[in-house]
Amino acid sequence: MLLFTFLMFSCKKEEEKLSFSEVQITTNSNTLVEVFIPKASGNTIISKAINTKIENFIASLFKLEKADTLNKPASLTQQIDAFNKEYQNFSKIFPETTQQWEAQIDGEVIFQSKDIISIAITAYLNTGGAHGNTTITFLNFEASTGKQILKENLFTDIEAFKIVTKPYFDNTVSDTSILLDPEVYELPQNIGFSEEGVILLYNTYEIAPYATGVIEFIVPFEKANEYLVFKSF
Repeated sequence: MLLFTFLMFSCKKEEEKLSFSEVQITTNSNTLVEVFIPKASGNTIISKAINTKIENFIASLFKLEKADTLNKPASLTQQIDAFNKEYQNFSKIFPETTQQWEAQIDGEVIFQSKDIISIAITAYLNTGGAHGNTTITFLNFEASTGKQILKENLFTDIEAFKIVTKPYFDNTVSDTSILLDPEVYELPQNIGFSEEGVILLYNTYEIAPYATGVIEFIVPFEKANEYLVFKSF
């Protein structure tokens, strides 16, 4: 009886272990948008929290459909259909245009431990301008709850961590003339994790012109651990 109970408990724990698989999100009328993102499974409460946050974030990238009367944001599938409809309306107003709109969004689990999960979302949107725009966003989650962790809550002392990162920034950006404000150093909006350490990433236009592209560097865990709330690396 005890052995049976232990086996049942072990099976239940195994079922609750969080895992990810890639899924495609689309609709019947979609021809312009490609969305491939990680989907969490294995613990209903945690996986639902993570999946909902990922989909809501991606839906917000389109900024097309407005909130309904209950102030509920449009879903990802609603935004995909809205993007397609907006292009159809655009084509009717400007039938001579040869520019096709497109949106490509890919998500990837870049780090997972017993304490924290880090997911990178790469989004490319082109709505007929001179060029499309690519952004990379890191979403960090508590592995035990599925709750998103804000950047400032990743660190015990974010100002001290900022000092540690400055030499790595300087090694990455040797020519400060490319910066919009060479005299000011600030941490980027996006901070994530990999097996190598803490990733700091500045998107296009964040601190430099479009031509500079993404600026990214890694601070090894042995240099960053002292300032991290989540230390199970």
